[in-house]
Formats: sequence, structure tokens, C-alpha cells
Amino acid sequence: MRLIWKLLRKHISIFELAVFFTANLIGMAVILAGVQIYSDVKPMLTGERSLIGNEYMIVTRPVERVGIGAPTFCADDIADIREQPFVVDLGLFAASQFEVDGSIMFNGRRLSTMMFFEAVPDNFIDVTSRDWRFKPGDATIPIILPRNYLNLYNFGFSQTQNLPQITEDMIKRVELGIRLSGNGRRDDYVGRVVGFSDRLNTILVPMEFMSWANGYYADADADEPTRLILEVENPGAPEVTSYLAEHGYAAEDKPSESSKALFLLKVCVAVIVGIGVIFSILSIIILTLSIYLLLQKNITKLENLVLIGYTPSRVAMPYNMMTLALNLSVLVLSIIIVAVAQSIYMGHLSDIAGFALSASPTTAIIVGVVLTAVIIVFNFSIIYRKIRDISQRR
Repeated sequence: MRLIWKLLRKHISIFELAVFFTANLIGMAVILAGVQIYSDVKPMLTGERSLIGNEYMIVTRPVERVGIGAPTFCADDIADIREQPFVVDLGLFAASQFEVDGSIMFNGRRLSTMMFFEAVPDNFIDVTSRDWRFKPGDATIPIILPRNYLNLYNFGFSQTQNLPQITEDMIKRVELGIRLSGNGRRDDYVGRVVGFSDRLNTILVPMEFMSWANGYYADADADEPTRLILEVENPGAPEVTSYLAEHGYAAEDKPSESSKALFLLKVCVAVIVGIGVIFSILSIIILTLSIYLLLQKNITKLENLVLIGYTPSRVAMPYNMMTLALNLSVLVLSIIIVAVAQSIYMGHLSDIAGFALSASPTTAIIVGVVLTAVIIVFNFSIIYRKIRDISQRR
């Protein structure tokens, strides 16, 4: 092979090879950096250690006509939803089936209104309180209010009625008068707000209280739920949207911020990888043209080598070794560049996440090896095909 290399290297253009090497290095480094950044940032947005965690969405059936009673979910509907791969957990809303009257003395004025209660399993509630419990015989009912109720009062109602604004701590110290009526019974209780929810836009009571109160004041078994709460990894995922549309369900909330962030991350990575692919394709084209030009310049020598008994594979060996060395050098340098860049940004990401993130460029190495192997096989094939065509002319 050394003799063949001495004969064929005369027309090799160092400039053309340098252009190929530079373009391929840029393309490979951009591609590997894009996929590695995506691999490093994704755990911060999804999974068990996500900064935002799994998301929750409220699912209902839309009301299509005027009537009494809202559309409900039957047992088969619930079972089908629970089996969907995007559903991490599912909870049912339990609504009060009795009359609820609430009152409060505030600033010398008695405010009263008809109310409603709902309950969901505790693992879906974003408020933690040791007072969140109830057993029959208790005179106090713990309540969780939506935080936007307080905001509506402070920045809306209080302004029009010349009432003072109130804080969360003040509300928690206030005792609410709660009167429950139904099934021939009427009893008074004390309601105490134990927290404010950012997730659930309803007046929550413990599930233990709701189960007991519906049986005591309504003498009724649990109705089919009108609303479901789902825990999902990504409420904006296409499979979630298509499933809801296919079954005629409606989601009360828009896609969450983490879903938007993950979508933007995917778009950015796609753009970065796309730019890298363009550079890599251009570099492959440059190398292909260089090889064709080099073979064309050496066509007489190649024909003579074939005539004296050299096989096309042996004649192609020097060119194959040259492309192999170039592509392997590009791969090694690209991985080094990505590893250096990763060591710089991973410290900042770990500080943001609050836990140590893996700093191994494994993803970049795997993708780089696969891409390099594909490029090398492609280069080998065009070199062998060209030399084979030359040998067949004689």
C-alpha cells in the first residue's frame, strides 16, 4: 500500500482537505453540542427530579345544551383514561350534594353567600397542612381556597366597596360560619381556611369530610364525577391533545410553562442540529468532489495499477485510510469541544437545578460514533464505486 500511496498522493490538495476537515468539524461539533445540551437540560424539565415536576390538568365534558345536570364520566371512561400511557395518576372530583351556606363578620358587616364544596384525593393538592383532616363529630371543617379568590377580593371587590385588603394569614385566622342542610338535617360548623391553592380553582374540603357529609346530609351514593384531575408529564404533548379531541373532552387549563419550555427547547435543538447537518452535508459534498477530482487526475495510474493485478479494493485502500483518518480526527476533536463546553455550562445548570447533573458526554459520543460511521461507509462506497468503474473500462 505504501507504493500505491507514493504514486497517488501527488495530486492531493491539502487546501481541499483542510476545507473538508473544517466544515465537517463545525458541522459535527454543532450537531453533538445540540443533542448533548438537550440531553443535559431535559432532566430539569421532565422526570422525577424536574424543577417543575409533573403537571396537572382538569378534564371535563363540554356542556352542549341547556339542562339540569352536567355531563359526567362513567366507569368505562375513567378506566380508559387511566390506561393511557401519558397519564401518571388520575383523581376524581367529589362534589357536595347538599346545601352549603357560608357567612363571615367582617368590619362590622355580615357577608353571606351560598357555597359549594369539592374534594379530590390529597396527593393532587398543592397545599400541605397538619390541620387538613376531618372525622365525624368534628365541629371545624378545614378549607382550602384558590389563591385567585383572594386576589379578586383584594384587587377587585375591596376597591369598589371601600373595604380593606387582607392577607393570607388574616384569612387563616378568621372563622367562617358554615351551615349544611339536607336530608331533613341542618347543622352549623366552623370553617377554617388552612391554605391557598394555585393548582385547583375550587373550594376544597377533605375527602373524608365529603364522603361522610354526602351520606349524612344527602343520603346518596357518590355520583359519577363531572371533572377529573390528571397528573401528566407533558399536558401539551400531541398524544394528549389528540386523545382529548378524539373523545370530545375539554381541558380547563392551557399547556403549562414547563410544556412550553420543553417545546422551545426542542425547537432550539432542532434548529441547532439542522445547522450542523447543513455543515456536515456541505463537508461531505466537498470531500466527494475532492475524491472524484483526485481520482480523475490519477485515472491513468489507477488504470495501470489495475492492469498489473491490483484489485479495486487494494487501490482504494490509500483513499479509504485518508478519509478514515480525517473523519476520526473530526470525531475526536468534536467530542473534546463538546466536553469542554459541557464542563463550562453544567456547573451553572447544576446551580439552577439545585442538584448535581451528570456531566458525561455520553449522548454526544454515541451520536458522533453513529454519524461518523455513516459518513465513513458513504465515503468508502463512493471511492470503491469510482475505482471499480475505472477498472471496468479496460
